[in-house]
Amino acid sequence: MTISCDVAVLGGGTGGYIAAIRAAQLGKEVVIIEQDKLGGTCLHRGCIPSKALLRSAELYAQMKDSASFGIETSGVTLVFPKVQERKQGIVDQLHKGVQYLMRKNKIQVLQGKGRVIGPSIFSPKSGAVAVELSDGEMETVVPANLIIATGSRPRFLPGLIPDGKHILSSDEALSMEELPESMLIVGGGVIGVEWASLLNDFGVQVTVVEAADQLLPAEDEEVARELQKQLQKRGVTVMTGVKVLTDSYEVKDGLVHISAQRGDDVTILQGDKLLVSVGRQANVENIGLENTDIGLQQGFIRVNEHMQTTEPHIYAIGDCIGGLQLAHAASHEGLVAVNHLAGESSHAYEASQVPRCVYTRPEVASVGITEKEAKQQGREVKTAKVPFSAIGKALVQGEREGFVKIVADAVTNDLVGVQIIGAHATELIAQAALAQLLDATPWEIGQAVFAHPSLSEIIGEAALAVEGRSLSL
Repeated sequence: MTISCDVAVLGGGTGGYIAAIRAAQLGKEVVIIEQDKLGGTCLHRGCIPSKALLRSAELYAQMKDSASFGIETSGVTLVFPKVQERKQGIVDQLHKGVQYLMRKNKIQVLQGKGRVIGPSIFSPKSGAVAVELSDGEMETVVPANLIIATGSRPRFLPGLIPDGKHILSSDEALSMEELPESMLIVGGGVIGVEWASLLNDFGVQVTVVEAADQLLPAEDEEVARELQKQLQKRGVTVMTGVKVLTDSYEVKDGLVHISAQRGDDVTILQGDKLLVSVGRQANVENIGLENTDIGLQQGFIRVNEHMQTTEPHIYAIGDCIGGLQLAHAASHEGLVAVNHLAGESSHAYEASQVPRCVYTRPEVASVGITEKEAKQQGREVKTAKVPFSAIGKALVQGEREGFVKIVADAVTNDLVGVQIIGAHATELIAQAALAQLLDATPWEIGQAVFAHPSLSEIIGEAALAVEGRSLSL
């Protein structure tokens, strides 16, 4: 059977279903093809379930620390199966919400594995999709435009392939029925440090091994040092500039053993389980790209600022194109793609305007570029850093750790980057992202009126500090 439509979306993750909804809003006939569940990795194996676990871990840590607020408690007990039950309930509720949105917007959903096909009797150009449905039947979808949104999967290291028992990826970790006593985490990027934070709060002994010289290698050096300091203060062992020797991996007496090397020094690490967290790789295999002229670059689909591939009627968004590999980035890319194919007025995609968030305790968030990156671009910069300890609301909440750092161009006064580590950083960064979008200068941000007492005051204070006008330092 052949299904003709205006827009087909291959992949029903966050970017895919948002693109489908926007296309439907513009009056397009839309078909979305998903081999698993709508919502994709973010909803079922990533953003949502991990943040649900992080919230439970954070609350558990706060309850154990209630005496510092003058509240003495006893009998605070972690029941991990109920934590997992709560997590799954949230996922299921949101999954139903996505399914409802598909019905509301009259989007046809095909559950099955899609593969792009070349020119054929169905279409004189590539971009049609052969779909093997879950019941074994075949459908062919012939769209005027195709959006590829096939996402990514955890990247592995040779010799450290997840077995679900001793070696885990984040996928297997999310399904743990009970907590281990100890966990080795290979990789100190976003996923690695989030797992380190939540497992530590749950009482697991955690060791993080990162090959780069800092945690969160893509983020500001001062932020990375502060995060490492706070994690170590809580009892997490952090090893940076260290390479794990994958060929040394073995299981003895039920424990994982692996060697870690820094220079000529080799340390043998052991734990109940090992979590591999070394990034994600694009799902570009077995989706029929060889039947098209679509170009790849370093394993990712190459696109322009409108999300077009080298075949203009085929677009690609989300993790499969590399870049930030964030759910909200994928959603924004989907909107850019649909607006462009529909002839709507839209801004070209700019990664510098997309906030990056890490849900550790304390949280980390940033937008734009770091001081180091700005200098590498040849910019003369001016910066300011304001600690949360200078903000009344942070002291009230008992969350005084961290700071806000603003980076501006000293010549043009343009805001080029904001980095935050501290309480509710992932919420506060929205103000900086809006300022970035509106091309605001630090002086203009500092003229805004911020409620007192509120954590948001720290954004205004940091902006004023860039101009030497801070009222709190």
